[in-house]
Amino acid sequence: MKKINKLKWVVAIAATFFIGTTFASKASAATINNDYALSSSQGSSLRTNNNVVIAHATAVYAPARNVAIFENRTWYSNGAYVQYIVGDGGKIYRVGAEGYQAWGAGSWANANAPVQIELAQTYDQAEFRKDYVTYVNLLRSSAIKYGIPTDVDSSAWRGVKSHLWITNNVWGDHTDPYGYLASHGITKAQFAHDVKYGFSSSGNNVNPTPTPTPKPSMPVNKKAVHVTYALHQKGKQWLNPVKDFGSGSNGFAGIPNSAHDMLYIKVNHGSIKYRVHTKEDGWLPWVHKGNKNDTVNGVAGIKGHTIDGVQMYYTTPKGETYQQSYYRSQTTQRTGYLGTCADNGSVAGYDSFAGMLGEPLDRLQIHINDNSNY
Repeated sequence: MKKINKLKWVVAIAATFFIGTTFASKASAATINNDYALSSSQGSSLRTNNNVVIAHATAVYAPARNVAIFENRTWYSNGAYVQYIVGDGGKIYRVGAEGYQAWGAGSWANANAPVQIELAQTYDQAEFRKDYVTYVNLLRSSAIKYGIPTDVDSSAWRGVKSHLWITNNVWGDHTDPYGYLASHGITKAQFAHDVKYGFSSSGNNVNPTPTPTPKPSMPVNKKAVHVTYALHQKGKQWLNPVKDFGSGSNGFAGIPNSAHDMLYIKVNHGSIKYRVHTKEDGWLPWVHKGNKNDTVNGVAGIKGHTIDGVQMYYTTPKGETYQQSYYRSQTTQRTGYLGTCADNGSVAGYDSFAGMLGEPLDRLQIHINDNSNY
């Protein structure tokens, strides 16, 4: 899904329930609700190649039924829909037609995925477990149906792929479904294992993950890494640089309730790359240097264009204790820091970028470590 459409769901979706027809697979029996399926005159008429099945998460905490209703109603105006939405305690809602292109992850993915599946998000652990079992089995059975490998996010160009894999290998800026899965204790490795083997009708692992033999601990070689960064106040000047983060007015880059248009970041050890999203331009290219006097290669942003998102990735030198960039931001339109981010969204359990698209970013905190200090 396009992120702008996912954000729209926050205000567009409300509640209800469903009835459906029977869907069966080797590993489980679930029901498919066709009440919100697009008609034969709606959606794309283009057939797909059968190379990938794509795993999404909705990025909004709302019932799956409501997501299906929303996609059915706005498939053309928003240019976004998938074949199935799973949620509401293990239910399946159909929107697009299998084997025909959906609009969920860019042109290459859409053309090569006969099935794309969204996992609706819930805070309820018991509901999540039912959703997860159905989601995994639907991904797996769909791959088998179309002769697609059940390996998740392998280096091959065929298999079950997360939206993050599409971003990293083809196009885009999405990292789902891993952040949401991690919030319920599911790692990437566990997800890959579950899709490969599936669940029984009782919801148990068909092939439980064996307990790994503990590996000998490696010697610690952790270096102190300091990050220096500054924001440029829109229409004015560069603000004083900040080292790492702290409390009070010197503990972050930026000025509260102000918009900013340029950012530079540099580290004293290792390397860091970063980029910004502006209201006017979307995501801009990655920057690998930090020099406020070099607005071409040493600064992220465009003068006069409002920053509303920041993403970065720290690379640890070989042989050292692995460390990451941890960062968070506030906006001019809400109180308090948003969720903590770790690198570029590939770290399970953390947000994929700092900011809220559409809202000017007014302060930013960063530190480099092997754990978050916020």
